[in-house]
Amino acid sequence: MASQTGHDYSPVRAHTPESHHIPPPPRSQGPPPSEVRKFANPAPLGLCGFALTAFLSNGMSVFAGVSVAGENVSSALAYGGIIQVLVGMWEMALGNTFGATSFCSYGAYWVSFALLNFDGTKVTTQTANEVCKSEMLMGLFMMAWFIFTTIMLLCTLKSSLAMFLLFFFLDMNYLLLGIANIQCGSSGEIMATVQKAGGVFGILAAFAAWYNAFAGIFDKSNGFFTVPLGHFPGPRLFMLINPNSRKWPLNPGKEYYVPSAAF
Repeated sequence: MASQTGHDYSPVRAHTPESHHIPPPPRSQGPPPSEVRKFANPAPLGLCGFALTAFLSNGMSVFAGVSVAGENVSSALAYGGIIQVLVGMWEMALGNTFGATSFCSYGAYWVSFALLNFDGTKVTTQTANEVCKSEMLMGLFMMAWFIFTTIMLLCTLKSSLAMFLLFFFLDMNYLLLGIANIQCGSSGEIMATVQKAGGVFGILAAFAAWYNAFAGIFDKSNGFFTVPLGHFPGPRLFMLINPNSRKWPLNPGKEYYVPSAAF
């Protein structure tokens, strides 16, 4: 139907493609994708701090016969203590509960170890006159960390063999050092043989920590191959003991803690 002015207002004719072209509505565009910031792996730093401090502490005990030295105290306070606590905070930000617990705890261990053996605090000199009093306190201190390390050792049964050996050597180190200090003689002398055996396990723990740290640093961007960590047979052995656990996935392709992805 046409009007007097000559314009066609027919609804059919007005919406046909021949009449005029209506462009499609513009596609809604959301905000530009935000850039994902990639954080570096903090675990090798904490492992190196632990390894160097543990090597100094136990190496002086085994090879030099010195239980505490100024170099050991300073390294325990700075590199083994403060650095590990910071690494634990970064692991907490990354959502790694095991890493945050282990790094913060062992960082606090080295800080407390440095304070206990620092002459300015007068913590050990208050009981130096009593026979075996300070040795007994140090033995209880080591045994407490042996209990904590045993708990952390059980949490590595689904991890790699290298990580399990690290905590196993460290666990034996605390156990033997605790026994050596608690079994103090009447003259105030500790069991030197047991102390050296504990120091050997401490050195092994240091090298195990360095190995795990090297596996974390020597990745695709810095190395030409993948450092082997060893598959720990813990999950499969547990399946043989407990048949009900066969429904649990083993996750054979799972990235193990610390070296491959994230003490």
